[in-house]
Order: sequence, then structure tokens, then C-alpha cells
Amino acid sequence: MRFFRAAQSQANPVLVTLFCLSILLAGCVYFEPINPVVIPAIVTSQPGRITTTPFLPSSATPVITDTPPPPPVSQVASSTVPVNQVTSSPLPALWVAPYLPPAVEDALVIPASMSVAERPQESALRLEVGDQRPLTRWIYALVAPFPTIPDGISGGDLRRSWQGDSRGPFAGQPLLVDENTLGALEAFWGAPPADAVKVLPSEQLLGYAWEHRPAWAIIPFENLEPRWKVLEVDGQSPLHKDFDASKYSLTLSFSLEGDTRLAEELLEIDREDGLINLGLPEINRQPDKLTTLVMTGVTALVRATAFTMNRNGVLYPAQDIADVLREADLTHISNEIPFTTACPPPNPTQVDLRFCSDPRYIALLENIGTDIVELTGDHFGDWGPDAMRYTLDLYRKEGWVYYGGGYDRNDARQARLVEHNGNRLAFIGCNAKGGGYATASETTPGAVSCDYAWMHNEIDRLKEAGNIVIATFQHFEYYSYVAQPDQVADFRGMAQAGAAIVSGSQAHQPQGMEFYKSAFIHYGLGNLFFDQYNYCTDLACNYAFIDRHVFYDGRYLGTELITIQFQDYARPRLMTPEERSSLLQVVFSASNW
Repeated sequence: MRFFRAAQSQANPVLVTLFCLSILLAGCVYFEPINPVVIPAIVTSQPGRITTTPFLPSSATPVITDTPPPPPVSQVASSTVPVNQVTSSPLPALWVAPYLPPAVEDALVIPASMSVAERPQESALRLEVGDQRPLTRWIYALVAPFPTIPDGISGGDLRRSWQGDSRGPFAGQPLLVDENTLGALEAFWGAPPADAVKVLPSEQLLGYAWEHRPAWAIIPFENLEPRWKVLEVDGQSPLHKDFDASKYSLTLSFSLEGDTRLAEELLEIDREDGLINLGLPEINRQPDKLTTLVMTGVTALVRATAFTMNRNGVLYPAQDIADVLREADLTHISNEIPFTTACPPPNPTQVDLRFCSDPRYIALLENIGTDIVELTGDHFGDWGPDAMRYTLDLYRKEGWVYYGGGYDRNDARQARLVEHNGNRLAFIGCNAKGGGYATASETTPGAVSCDYAWMHNEIDRLKEAGNIVIATFQHFEYYSYVAQPDQVADFRGMAQAGAAIVSGSQAHQPQGMEFYKSAFIHYGLGNLFFDQYNYCTDLACNYAFIDRHVFYDGRYLGTELITIQFQDYARPRLMTPEERSSLLQVVFSASNW
């Protein structure tokens, strides 16, 4: 267990002198003195914050050296405090619960005015789960392997499972925890029956859970990673922007319990040292470090979709999902179609595949909170260079980031960097078909064809520069849940190069997914706004995903799969739980886990 103590310079020199004087007067007994170990404080670059040297355990062996004996009493500085009032009573003791998360241990600073007790009964104060004087709140997450269909559980059922009365979707499955989490939850909920939990080293939890699916676990928020699926508890998830820690069943407070007066004095000393709550953060999940990004599949405001918009209103397609798209910090749209003032009225039975959109339709993209537009689509060049330049000008006027296409090849191939709440994201994309589908050249606008060697080097460079890289494709369209071999090779190549997320923007139906080289790959999300209602075999084009990716403190934390289903040729809606379960079963079965 790692603790840090405040600089020893806080000790009162007068009291130290008087203490030595009292020893000398008590019997003039001479001891070979211990050479003091001088430990200077280390000042960090953070204003007002001192990080001090590690606490020397009481079991450490002091170094004995041949130093001169102490000076005669007559040479000791005089004091106005009578010697008989100076005592050698021990420092007040603080007991620190052994189950604290490692991140709490790492941050904790114990002032020099306190000693550390080995047992709680030997202490005046205890740092443990409690609510007397909370120093920090710690968020834990209920998780399961990513390809898990249930999305959550009630707080009551979770606690009953802890107590051995297993209910809900994980009935009969022990909760997986590490030793620290077990101790914290025992202090919070009481000790569970032996068969209600399984304790494993923290680094083994994820692998064990994947090998023994279905499985679930409770871990600290800071231990989340993409291969976990975060389960809601009473509708609350720490991945959500509207998360309320006060309403969440897995929010624990670590508190100073015991002598109230001493706790106040200790925290007053803490404030004098320039720390807050003994160096502990207020909470381990800070909203200003969180970024959410929603990524979507095909948008093509043409044919029957455009005809329906003219009849029901431009904003009609998004009426059931606009809130989901707007709620994200960043919203990605893959719009394949150019805008042009010369676009004819939409024909729902149009036979040829030369598409354009009325400029009025950009109001739909505004309404859903578009921030990033992908231009890798096959149809961006359908109405020629002027329409593409006009479209790019519209995006620039809106202040939207675009990538995968541009005013020329150099512009189109560039990654676009977006920073939000300290999270640095890099978007890069290309059209895998090339040829007439990717018209960007040295002088001509359009989508950019895939130059894999260049892109792999660029992804590696972007990652090394501290960016989280998101690579997307307009690849070949396969009407299949299972990704095809050429897709797998190209998508994995991006992951191998260092992309954190590789996403297929081309698919008109949902496709499988996998984790490869630490990257999350989703081979195809399906349509967002396009008129293939009831078109595909088994109605597969009626279904689609919106992927919500979550980033925190410079890390890719995980992904939530939002499932949608079309009601007509223009409007998708969120799936019911039963519809969602059916789709996830099919797609997870088609995935490479």
C-alpha cells in the first residue's frame, strides 16, 4: 500500500528541542544517535500542489553512524514552555482501509502530524467506506463481456444477487470482483455468501469473464476498457452524459470516520499544505473529461426518402432519433450525396443511380446536431465538380468538419483533428472501390481512394502524436451480416496500424464486429436515412446501428450499440427491447469474437 506524507518541515522546532531537553533531564542517559534521513519535498508543476516523498515504514532499519553526542543542556535553546509540560505522547493514528482502490492509494497524502495504524482499533480516525466526513466518491461499474445482450438490472436485484438471492438475466452467475472491490462492497452491503461472488486478480477479470460467458463483474470506473459492456443499474450508466452519481447504486464514499474534532484538525492541516481532502479527487469520474461521439451509417437524402421529406417535412426522418444524435458531444454523419440548386424534384421510383439533394435538406443535418461529415461515399461526385464544391462550401459555412473527401486529393486525404474535453480524436477515411467512385485528384474534388500504405503510416503517426484514431470506409456493399474476406483484411489493416475504432459507413444493413489488436471494428452500421425499407432479404435493411463511442481523459473507454428500425422509407425509430434482443443475437452470431 502506497502512502505519501507531508514534508517533515512542518514539525515544530520548539517542541522538538523541548522534547530532547526533557530526555536529557530525566536521567542523562546517552544513546548513540541515529543519523536523520533528510528527505526533501518534491514540488510538481501543478500550482499549489506538493507531492512529498514516500512514507518510511516503521519496519525500516535506521542507519547508525558515528555522529557527535548531543550538546550539553546549557547549549539547548531556551523556551518559555516549562519542561514538565512537554510530553512524548505518540502522534494521532489514522487507519486506512486495505480495500481502497489503487487510484485512491496513489493519490492519498497523509500529513506528518498523523501516524498510520495497522489495525482500526488502534486509530483515532479511519479512512473507510462511510458517510461521516466523505473525502471522495468512487464510481464502480457493473460490466459484462461486450457481446452481452441484457443491457441492465435494477439496483434491488443487484443487491439481492450480492446477498445470494440471484435474479434477473445473470441468475446463477457469481459476481466477479477483485480483492479491493470485494472489501469495499462488503463494507457497503455486508459480506456475501461464498457462492455469490468470485474473487480474481484485477488483471484476470476480463479474460475470465470472456471465457465463461455469460458473466458479469463489478470494477472501478477507471478500469473500464472497450471489451467490457457497461450495464445500466436502474437506468444509470457512468458512460452516459446525464449520469447522476447520487442516484447510482454503485457510488461509494470513502470517509474519515471516528474523532470528529481530530478529523477537522487534520483537514485544516491538509488545506494549509495546499491539498484538498488529503490529496484525493472529489470523484473518480469527472464530466469535464468525458466525450461522447455517435457514428452513423449511410445517409442519402434522395428518391423515396426525399419524396417523403417533401410530403411530411424536412425534419420528418429524425423525429424519433434526433434527441439521441443531438445529445452526443460529437455527431458523425456519412452523407453520400452532393447538394445542388439544380437538383430536380425527387422521384421515388428513380431507376438510375445518379443522385443529388435539395439544399433545403441541410436543415435535417443541422437539426440532428451534425459536427463531422464523412465524404467517402460512392455518390459524392454524381453531379460533378461544381456540386461538390458547393456542398463543401455549405459544410464550411456550417462550421462542420469534413474528411474522406475534399476540394482536391490532398485536402480529401487529410485526417481531421477534433479536441473535446482534452480528448484528441483524429478522423481519417477513404473509398475502397476507387475509380469513378473516388474522383478526388490534384485538381478535382471528390471522395478519396484508399492508399493503404500511406494511410497506415499516417495512422501510426497520428497515434504517436497522442491522438485517438478513428478510421472509416466506404467499402464494397455486401448484403450479409457476416463481414467478407476483403473487408476483414482492409479493416484489420487499419487496426494493425493503430486505429482505435474502424467503422464501415457503406453497409445498407447491419454487419458483424470484432476486437482486433485492441481496436473495435464494426464492419457495417446499416442505413441512417435511406429508402431501402422492406428491400433486403429477411428485411435486414430495415435495421441499423448508431454507435456511441465514449472517451475519457485521453482514453477510448467503450462503445454502446444503439439499435434502430425503419418505419417507412425515411424514418427510423429506436427498437423495442424485444426487437433489440433479436437483432443483437443475429449480429453477435455473425461477429468474430
